[in-house]
Amino acid sequence: MPSTTVVVVTWRGRDHITACLDALATQRPHRVVVLDNASDDGTAALVANHPSAPRTVRLPRNLGYAGALAAVLPEVDTEYVAWLNDDAEPQDGWLAALEDALDAEPGAAAATSTLLRGDGSTQSVGVALTADGHGADLEAAGRDVFGFCGGAALLRTGALRAVGGVPAGFFCYYEDTDTAWRLRLAGHRVVSVGAARVRHRHGASTEPGSPRFHRWNERNRLLMLLRCAPARVALTQLARFAALTAVLPTRRGPKPANFRVPLRLRVLAEVVVRLPSTAAQRGAIGRRAEVPRATVWRDWAGR
Repeated sequence: MPSTTVVVVTWRGRDHITACLDALATQRPHRVVVLDNASDDGTAALVANHPSAPRTVRLPRNLGYAGALAAVLPEVDTEYVAWLNDDAEPQDGWLAALEDALDAEPGAAAATSTLLRGDGSTQSVGVALTADGHGADLEAAGRDVFGFCGGAALLRTGALRAVGGVPAGFFCYYEDTDTAWRLRLAGHRVVSVGAARVRHRHGASTEPGSPRFHRWNERNRLLMLLRCAPARVALTQLARFAALTAVLPTRRGPKPANFRVPLRLRVLAEVVVRLPSTAAQRGAIGRRAEVPRATVWRDWAGR
């Protein structure tokens, strides 16, 4: 039986999913599941007619990247599960390099790829935890990194389930950094695998810089910190976000999309509505943790 199930989440991926599936067909033997988030652009027909005949799960509505990953996780019965964007094209040997890395390092629960932009420059070799709790792509790194980029990564299926799976409610963005937090709290490592190279059309489906992009990023960063970070850090960042939102009307001149008051008020409202469930999730994460939150923050924040 193959060691890995590769999960490809797609939404309106007609223009790029064929290249993704073509590239997957050259990899070490594996299973493929395509999660179609109710695409309405002909994506389903393209996938159904692809020569590799991937298994397809067509969802009745768009659950986002996080929601789709969470939906399929209970059905994965291989040792490893790979997350792969539909706009990513793995180069030859990608899956072998990731599997070999985790086989060789039992303390690691996730391996992150080298993601390349269309011009060949590096987008990500892993994710850093910034001093204010953001997840930031690294363009250079050693073997150990705080987190992985969810666009192309391999995880131990059992470890992922043991730390609570994928945060489906995030919809899109920060599901990877939140998962890395929980793996770190459980005592696992995350490794960067330089040889696992993927060409990535970043944001082909989500329009980076758009209002919804910023809404998901800002909201999910705060939810991630409230779930996983030391209480002092999480509450400080929430208070700073609210305070900056309050003073923005007094500032003149053009504002970036993530500094627009209506968007930030919506983010705050969504976070407040979710506070009871987020507090419950925080408690469950804390009970599973083997490493104190403060230790993970001290070791990784701002590095």
